Amino acid sequence: MFELISNMFTTALYQPLFNALIMIYNIIPDMGVSIIIITVIIRIILLPLSKKAIESQKKMQEIQPELKEIQEKYKDNKQKKSEEMMKFYKEKKVNPAAGCLPLIVQLVILIALYRVFLNASVEFDSHLLYSFVTDPESINKIAFGFIDITVRSIPLAIIAAGLQFWQTKMMMAKQKKIQKPKKDSGSPDFGSIMQQQMLFIAPIMTFVIGLTFPAALPIYWIVTTIFMIGQQYHIMHKENKEKDSSEKPKLDPVK
Repeated sequence: MFELISNMFTTALYQPLFNALIMIYNIIPDMGVSIIIITVIIRIILLPLSKKAIESQKKMQEIQPELKEIQEKYKDNKQKKSEEMMKFYKEKKVNPAAGCLPLIVQLVILIALYRVFLNASVEFDSHLLYSFVTDPESINKIAFGFIDITVRSIPLAIIAAGLQFWQTKMMMAKQKKIQKPKKDSGSPDFGSIMQQQMLFIAPIMTFVIGLTFPAALPIYWIVTTIFMIGQQYHIMHKENKEKDSSEKPKLDPVK
């Protein structure tokens, strides 16, 4: 069973990504540039999935105040609380698990890309190349003329962590705009506490991952995060534009 899953993973994901990377490298013989290009291609392919996840996340944020009211109302009856929450999700046409699929897909792709970058830079294995892909025979391990992609890079890990902090802060700022201000109940808001912790936990985890693996992976992470920041800016700009146009007073027709 494990061998079957491994073969499917190699045939359906790992091998196509590996061949795509080598094809790009044959055109532009710089592995750093090739990693950036394949990362952008992957992000463009995943755009519909990312858009769906963002829309689902936005809906979840919008219904949080009402959801908390249900949770508070039936806090002493777990079964009734679950029933009412499922009914509420159905009424609002929201799937709370919809945001998980893109994360799972991205994690699988990340694992595949790690193996691809490792194969392409550290232990190049040409037998996985398709017949129409030219074998470069050897790969230049120096990206952009000064970064060895086969070893760890502290500067790249710091940049990746900094960008992750920026992206997380953007998401938190957006959530604050969506969520309605709450009255002070005297009890701690664990949701807000978790958000504040994630502002620092996510960058720290990114730094540790970036420092653990060869520089090829942080390059991918940096480009991915920049792409997602740009996507969030675009969505926020679009929402602000729609909000401004809807708030403009309509002029009465001249009688």
